[in-house]
Amino acid sequence: MDLRPRDGGYAKLRAHHDKQPAYTDVKLLVVTPEPVDANLLRATLGEEVEGAEVLVVSPATNQSKLAFWVSDPDEAIHEAELAQVESVERLEEDGIDAAGDTGESEPVVAIQDALATFPADRIVIFSHPDLDYREDKDLQDAEERFGVPITHAQISR
Repeated sequence: MDLRPRDGGYAKLRAHHDKQPAYTDVKLLVVTPEPVDANLLRATLGEEVEGAEVLVVSPATNQSKLAFWVSDPDEAIHEAELAQVESVERLEEDGIDAAGDTGESEPVVAIQDALATFPADRIVIFSHPDLDYREDKDLQDAEERFGVPITHAQISR
């Protein structure tokens, strides 16, 4: 697994006693519609989470096309804000350096916006088993599009 930052530099290594070296200074972009915690990230990525700088982005998505067209976007924005704030709090409680933001309703646009200011080495995209409107749109080619390794995982409501 190549965790080199896009600027061509190498992530710093930290030696662990009786373990393989682990990467530090890895920048993880976590895109999620629901709150996440350190245990979920560790279950998804393993030790890659340790020492990482994490940016949590929660896209303000609606659950259906109908909800998107007939509802006030304020509810989706409010839910996304709650998800990212709770995620950041949970991660920081477990000693993970985290920040958060509410993203655009199109997850691929939310990723693009985040990468403009946060040069992630890896992206984790959490989605519901029963995909919400826009959760899967244009995400199949996201790794190729952004040039950053992407891990997809499911999260329950």
